[in-house]
Amino acid sequence: MCGIIGYLGNREAGPILQKGLKKLNYRGYDSWGFGLKNKDKIEIIKDVGDFEKLDNLPNIKSNCAISHSRWATTGKISKENAHPHTSEDNKIAIVHNGIVENFQELKKELLSKGYKFKSETDTEIICHLIEEYSGFEFPEAVRKSFLRLKGRNAIVALHQDFSGLVGVKNGSPMIVGVKNNSTGEEYFIASDQRAFADETKKAIFLDDNELVVLN
Repeated sequence: MCGIIGYLGNREAGPILQKGLKKLNYRGYDSWGFGLKNKDKIEIIKDVGDFEKLDNLPNIKSNCAISHSRWATTGKISKENAHPHTSEDNKIAIVHNGIVENFQELKKELLSKGYKFKSETDTEIICHLIEEYSGFEFPEAVRKSFLRLKGRNAIVALHQDFSGLVGVKNGSPMIVGVKNNSTGEEYFIASDQRAFADETKKAIFLDDNELVVLN
């Protein structure tokens, strides 16, 4: 069980995700991480252990970001295994809750195509699968990749060249929050509504095999 929260809006994403992630530490607390998209790249920050470290993160300007708290399943507790995980070109970052039951089969296929792995996790294969479908629009690449996964899984993904977030789930929970204000809409996506409950009460619960594009 792991915790996910993503944000897209007109405010700085970092403080919003820090606050939300602390509310999800019951879902995973051995490691944590952030993927924050700025003008020209996705910045990855991750570490193991103490959630108090979240109070001392660098200030990275971003209004589109994802974050994760991990309970180690596939792979030991380590910074390399913490989420988010990225594609080989570092243009794609994802956070994941669940277990990919056909992990070894998919990893063998991707290794045969020349992909290199930086972690022991089943999550990293999802990044490479999405990269395999890079000829498609990003939401479609995510959809095609997710359909190849067996088991109960939920992911939120972002792409350096796509202006938004893509979430999809099967079995594992995924909730979208929507907040309207004077300068536009803000979106939250999380594995538990309590992660954004202080921000908005408007929640949309995704059904299994349902995909959402926030942009």
